[in-house]
Amino acid sequence: MAVLNEEQEMLRDMAREWTVNESPVTEFRKVRASGEPEAFNRDAYATMAQMGWAGVIIPEEHGGSDFGFLSAGLVVEELGKTLTASPLVMNTVAASAIVLGGSDEQKARWLPRLASGEAIATLAVDEGPSHDPAKIETSVSDGKLSGTKAFVHEAHGADLFVVAAKDGLYLVEKGDGVALTTRKLTDQRSHADVTFDGAAAEKLANGGDSLLDDVLDRARVLTAAEMLGMAQQVFDDTLDYLKQRVQFNQVLASFQALQHRIADLFADLAQMRSAVEAGLQAVDAGFGVARAATIAKAEANRVMHTMANEGIQLHGGIGMTDEYDVGFYLKRARVLEQSFGSSSWLKDRFSKLSGY
Repeated sequence: MAVLNEEQEMLRDMAREWTVNESPVTEFRKVRASGEPEAFNRDAYATMAQMGWAGVIIPEEHGGSDFGFLSAGLVVEELGKTLTASPLVMNTVAASAIVLGGSDEQKARWLPRLASGEAIATLAVDEGPSHDPAKIETSVSDGKLSGTKAFVHEAHGADLFVVAAKDGLYLVEKGDGVALTTRKLTDQRSHADVTFDGAAAEKLANGGDSLLDDVLDRARVLTAAEMLGMAQQVFDDTLDYLKQRVQFNQVLASFQALQHRIADLFADLAQMRSAVEAGLQAVDAGFGVARAATIAKAEANRVMHTMANEGIQLHGGIGMTDEYDVGFYLKRARVLEQSFGSSSWLKDRFSKLSGY
């Protein structure tokens, strides 16, 4: 596990206490039942912003705390444990794009609003059914951006879109020239195809040619952090279930075959945590980010996929019912596994990064 300083421990503990007491899975059930396209509670997100979570990676001069990505990951992990529906991950990723590539004017205009929760931003990159940032057809002419982005996370609540075009990243505000088509995915969160038709756009001119890759790597490590929290919770819930469920007059946890499966999951979870925390720390250090982020997301995909499947199987048939929460984690996992790189895409990227 990563060695945390006192401020990071306090941040993690605050996030853990808040999610357990104020945002358990029952709150996600309420969001799901509401059927609202935004698919998150704005009052809850306002509280997160008041606690400083929306500004963890934003510099102090723009209203943030500049605690870094490891600190942001600690918060996101706790949110993942209770499936808290919020735009925090995408807002943080979009803010990082402005931090890395924005002008002083763009930073001054947007970062304080994103840190305070006054505005929400998201990232729009992919244009097809799978993640492939090499295939971007969105273009800009005379400051007007046109193109369609697929499966944009948290699009319904976004005031600002960070959009990938052929020649770089652009800031596009919601409004004229921006249209959303809701996509219903299995996790019951906010997803949409976003069509930009001559929308006013401002380029993020700093950050160099690697800006898109740098931003996507940050999306990968934060998504992996959410998956880490989910995997930890599925493991804990499944172990608790095995300890109290009686079958053939014996507690299930007493069966050696099931003990072996739990032991394997425990080892997988430890490996996942190591990879995810290494990815977050690499971003903060600015060294080996691409490789570390690729490993973090690939390992998160592998372990979360297995953990969700095993969680359902070890619960038995009842794990498939809506009464138990474990099924929600599997549904969210399937969406996140494909976000910002499937396992096969990430393996291919790692091989290219390694010179093969």
